[in-house]
Amino acid sequence: MSSISRIWRYGGEAGNVRVGSVFFGRLKTWGFVIGILLILIGGVGWLGSLDLLTRPCIAVGIVLVAVCSSAVSKLRGHQFTLWIIAAVIVPLLYPSGFQRLCGIELRSPWLMLPVTQLVMFGMGTQMSLRDFAGVVRAPWGILIGVISQFTIMPLVGYCLAKASNLPGEIAAGIILIGSCSSGLASNVMNYIARANLGLSVTLTAVTTLLAPTVTPFWMKVLASHLVKIDFLSMMSDIIKIVIVPIGAAMVHDWLKNVERPMRAKVAAYSLACLIWPAICINNVARGKLFAVTGFGEVLEITTFLAAVPAVGWLFHALWRRWNRIQQFMPILSMGGIIYYTAVTTAAGRNELLSVGGVLLVVAMAHNLAGYLLGYWFSRLMGLNKIDARTVSIEVGMQNGGMATGIATMMGKLSTLGLPAIVFSPWMNFSASLLANYWRKKSEKA
Repeated sequence: MSSISRIWRYGGEAGNVRVGSVFFGRLKTWGFVIGILLILIGGVGWLGSLDLLTRPCIAVGIVLVAVCSSAVSKLRGHQFTLWIIAAVIVPLLYPSGFQRLCGIELRSPWLMLPVTQLVMFGMGTQMSLRDFAGVVRAPWGILIGVISQFTIMPLVGYCLAKASNLPGEIAAGIILIGSCSSGLASNVMNYIARANLGLSVTLTAVTTLLAPTVTPFWMKVLASHLVKIDFLSMMSDIIKIVIVPIGAAMVHDWLKNVERPMRAKVAAYSLACLIWPAICINNVARGKLFAVTGFGEVLEITTFLAAVPAVGWLFHALWRRWNRIQQFMPILSMGGIIYYTAVTTAAGRNELLSVGGVLLVVAMAHNLAGYLLGYWFSRLMGLNKIDARTVSIEVGMQNGGMATGIATMMGKLSTLGLPAIVFSPWMNFSASLLANYWRKKSEKA
């Protein structure tokens, strides 16, 4: 089974495990029906201003629908989207439950960063070093895709941010998600659409590598009047959020194809690399190292990069003992996405309730512009229909996890990170519709 089909299996139909049991099938069906009934009861309670009835019924109902939606065949491909919708609605109803747990601030950068890194690492384990070879095989398609990704989406985001008249930091969040790289889920959607999967994976890989410089550049040019942008700090954040975990995943992929003596050398090198992070963590805990040197950003990045081979080697060692661990990584990634979606929604609840409708319209316009302009620009530049569809999906889908991570590191999760929470479920929903449409069109051809 290919890596992309594994993502589809666990991402599009996560939870649809074939247990071969009529009992569990009926249990899911009844759970789905009860969920719908509870949502309806909650709706009636809302109309009657019965808050005591409304909130628990809708919260429990939407969770049941998300968990049991695999009982309805037409919803199986949208189950992850339903989970994301649940992760937005439940925190809107009970925001305090997603702000602190046992005295721990759930939106703390020290918690959100590793969660976001886990998401990126999980998706990175479904990629391989071979994906980057596509640059040599199809340079023109890659060039068109990269230009489309990093010009269409930032500029459209800027125009929509200006037209929407939203508060400054929320408007900057629209530009931020437009300036990010392709979403990793775009590979899944291109797989469903029967587009050029090789081109899709390579485009995602290349735009991800370019993000540490291109994303801060566009934010500095387009959004610096809305929010303070520190180019080097944002570059550092993107390296930590995206490059470090995906780099560790690539170390694991490389180790699959080397002999045992080389793996032993990598193990020794990894242990040596851990000495530097250990020294830094010890001194930071005592408030010494960064304050004394004055090179905090450089030391921080060096520390994270030093951990890359160690994390890659450790995961590879686990994989060699239990290779099914790689199959569960997309599930962990989805869990991480649900976590930061819920926490961000709770943090920005008041803002979301006041501007959520406008953000949804902006998300739809931004997404649709990406699909249309990505497709027709590719056709204009000479790409065939299949490759143009690939670029269209790549351009239309943005990396919401990166946007959320950057907003968290900047301490502006409840404003700058808010658009990503609205954009992400819509992008997944619209892309799945478009991918299935193109799939059916390909089958008829």
